[in-house]
Amino acid sequence: MLAEERFNVLIDEFRTVPGVSVPGEPGQRGFGSSALKVNGSIFAMVSGGRLVVKLPHDRVSTLISNGTGAPFDAGKGRPMKEWLTVTAEDQDSWLALAREALDFVGAARH
Repeated sequence: MLAEERFNVLIDEFRTVPGVSVPGEPGQRGFGSSALKVNGSIFAMVSGGRLVVKLPHDRVSTLISNGTGAPFDAGKGRPMKEWLTVTAEDQDSWLALAREALDFVGAARH
């Protein structure tokens, strides 16, 4: 299954969660228009054919150390501390990490 297909499964999963906006909804334009957002902040997206999620810095470091993910560089030449590129290819890993990212980003916005 391609990254975009796996991401579509996530879109369907989160579509009905309060506060979550998904790609294709009215008002989704420009940067982040193809990302999953909670209360207006991105928590998961696809970049370079891989899932990218926002998590606490310590959690990102742990997931990189255990091989679940890699640092995410938004093209500025250095990794972003709270962003993880998921290397795991299975849908269960994507869903679990996206849920974790939703909880993290959603909690930060209160």
